[in-house]
Amino acid sequence: MDNQLLDSIELATGENPVASVIWLHGLGADGNDFVPVVPELGLPANLPVRFIFPNAPAIPITCNNGYVMPGWYDITHFDQISRDVDALGVVRSVQAIHQLIINENQRGIPTNRIVLAGFSQGGAIAYTAGLTYPEKLAGIIALSTYIPAPELLVADSMQINHATPIFAAHGGMDPVVPIALGKAAYERLSAAGYPISWQTYPMQHSVCMPEIVEIGQFITNCLQVAPH
Repeated sequence: MDNQLLDSIELATGENPVASVIWLHGLGADGNDFVPVVPELGLPANLPVRFIFPNAPAIPITCNNGYVMPGWYDITHFDQISRDVDALGVVRSVQAIHQLIINENQRGIPTNRIVLAGFSQGGAIAYTAGLTYPEKLAGIIALSTYIPAPELLVADSMQINHATPIFAAHGGMDPVVPIALGKAAYERLSAAGYPISWQTYPMQHSVCMPEIVEIGQFITNCLQVAPH
């Protein structure tokens, strides 16, 4: 992923987008995963947004017996309350997402008009990439996820996005990423003073229509409040 843009799927909700959403899929999925969600978000017709759905590289996942699949980082071990992750892999993916943000800047979208979103492993990267980015983002969406490598979130690197709104949500019956992990991330950031909201839904490791509607409202609010 060195300095080379990730292969991505793009979808614009109108001509001449004035904002971008970079949305990261979960482990074993690909950029197509959340494309069908875009029309369901209910974004205003006068707010043309470019959605970018990058594909993670195929890597061996240790906890899945080394099976090669699209992943943002390796998970060496997991249980009901923790994940042991390859922190260097997290850093590589964070750098790749930062490069996508820079690319959007070069296409005319300032950083404060960009929302980072992600589901599961993608949400873990959205948290880390968003909170450590050196310019202010419009918002961060973290779905059914957790903070993968807390040591990467040092105070200095997080300061510029300390006022960036965060939408965190989780399924109450999630058997893949236990809700306790999502709640711990929320509580950590809330205690540090971040404007983070926490929503739970009666579902497993997935998304649901009420959640999608709230995500659409969150994106709209972030992008209407952010200056042009």
